[in-house]
Amino acid sequence: MVVEIPRWTNAKFEIATGEKFNPIKQDVKKGKLRFVRNCFPYKGYIWNYGALPQTWEDPTHISKDTNAKGDNDPIDVCEIGEEIGYRGQIKQVKILGVMALLDEGETDWKLIGIDIRDPMAAKLNDINDVEKYYPDLIKATHDWFKIYKMPDGKPENKFAFDGQCKDKAYAELIVKETHEAWQRLINGHIPCKADTHDISVANVTIRQSPYNLSKVTHETKLEKVKRITKIDKDDKWYFIKSKL
Repeated sequence: MVVEIPRWTNAKFEIATGEKFNPIKQDVKKGKLRFVRNCFPYKGYIWNYGALPQTWEDPTHISKDTNAKGDNDPIDVCEIGEEIGYRGQIKQVKILGVMALLDEGETDWKLIGIDIRDPMAAKLNDINDVEKYYPDLIKATHDWFKIYKMPDGKPENKFAFDGQCKDKAYAELIVKETHEAWQRLINGHIPCKADTHDISVANVTIRQSPYNLSKVTHETKLEKVKRITKIDKDDKWYFIKSKL
């Protein structure tokens, strides 16, 4: 995985799929840098949060299990190891399970995984092991995703499977499915621009991709980036009333 948001932090960074070479950038909303609120008793993100490279939640495909289309992003990973990561860090993770968040009518898979170098990695092999060694972490993960947008006036998030976390075998099928969708996208079998999505697929590593720019990138000049200066950081607790 690529770490976008280290544990306990609030700044909402993510892979900018619409920009050339997909840099990690802080999300901007209404001209302000975006920060996730602290919903009591949580502080920022409660895991190292990031994305699995070479995956794509296809917005042209409706999942038979969730009855919703993909959210047009790489699949998300909640890494539960003890190390606090850093932005841009590459972690090799062991996949343990997956939740299906339904975010504004779109399927938004949330993988649960652990860094393979973590001291507990050998003991965690499936989602039941997480409950055994990390009591209530799966419940806290469900609760966090359910309420984290509520301080901004949005409703509770919904889930497929009644909010249950599916096991490792199912999670690996989802990883395979989203990787195959990415392959269709990067190889030009699905257009990178359509009514449902607009993704920059320029790359220098996928040789067979029609979007490979390795022959010309040495001549490419860095584009000027508009600097966002408006800060809306918020460190206070939000006490959310919800049926958790």
